[in-house]
Amino acid sequence: MFEPLIDRIEADERLSDVAGKLKSKVEPLVGNGTVRDVLTGRWLGHPAHPAVVIAPLAGWFGGTLLDLVGGSSARVPARRLIGLGTAAAMPAAMTGAAEWLTTNSAEERVGTVHAALADGATVMYATSWLLRMRRRDRLAIAAGLVGASLAGATAFIGGHLSFRRGVGVTTVAFQSGPTEWTTLELDDEPSTDHPVSGTADGIPYAVVAATPSNGAAKPPHVMESRCSHRGGPLDDGSVVDGCIECPWHGARFDLETGEVRRGPAAAPQPVYDVDESDGRTKIRRDELGALRANVS
Repeated sequence: MFEPLIDRIEADERLSDVAGKLKSKVEPLVGNGTVRDVLTGRWLGHPAHPAVVIAPLAGWFGGTLLDLVGGSSARVPARRLIGLGTAAAMPAAMTGAAEWLTTNSAEERVGTVHAALADGATVMYATSWLLRMRRRDRLAIAAGLVGASLAGATAFIGGHLSFRRGVGVTTVAFQSGPTEWTTLELDDEPSTDHPVSGTADGIPYAVVAATPSNGAAKPPHVMESRCSHRGGPLDDGSVVDGCIECPWHGARFDLETGEVRRGPAAAPQPVYDVDESDGRTKIRRDELGALRANVS
């Protein structure tokens, strides 16, 4: 029953104007270095926001539950839980903002509403905590209930962003390359200076020539071209310090292992075994994931 509302939010271009103004203020705070890596979850291996947001929700909903069923004896623990939840809202907001900065179009608009609802929940729960400190318990409980409603709406829209729009999900989760040796069709001769494009089994790849070891030639590095972060074309990227750098948001992936060396990507990039024989470049990959392998 919420589909028409979500559709209107996704189509409302006025929200893009609001988002553009907000991004111009938030982006300098996040930057392009360690702060962004921490907030986007490179250290965690997946976006940090879903994990960090547990803290404010647990505090807020826990305090509201005590308000409803705990009676007067639960007022002190309810106040403490709501205080802790409100304090934890800032890290949650920062991780969410870092993830939202790299969205656009419908995802950007829904993310703007998601942030506004989260801010509203934070304000209401902060108000509830202050009222509790002044022993105005009835008003405090009422403010908490409003905050809980806003937090619930925030969680619903966050679920839409994650599960319907795929924000935060690695974009190569369901992509499947060859598990048997397959010829890689190259658009150009591999170079150590920049990636070139290749195709096998209908999937695009980014290919970088390997630096010779002790004068001996080595097979090129091959990884899937679709960036795990937002799907940027890595074959249009650049080679920097032994990594491919995505042209869209600057994420860097190790040429040897596919590991993330710089965010905002959190998930590694799939890399392939390479064999050069009979004048052909062949690739394969042992695929453990059923979803990526497209098997039931």
